[in-house]
Amino acid sequence: MTQLDKLFAHLLANPRQSIAFRDFERLLSAFGFTHVRTKGSHLAWHHPDATRPLIVQPHGKDAKPYQVQQFLDMIEELGLKLDE
Repeated sequence: MTQLDKLFAHLLANPRQSIAFRDFERLLSAFGFTHVRTKGSHLAWHHPDATRPLIVQPHGKDAKPYQVQQFLDMIEELGLKLDE
């Protein structure tokens, strides 16, 4: 099991627990999202199968919990799998 697999498993088991923004970005990339735009502290990530971008921003060093939940909802909705 790779580090990303462990990180994702931990996130699924504890979706409301904080996650480092750097790790969150690694997960976004691993699921096929690409960083397309930055405007201030807001980063837009897009997946080819998605109809809308995922807008995220750090909260200090962590990802905002509601944005992590949006990410989890989006990967479930699109049926995405972790591919490193």
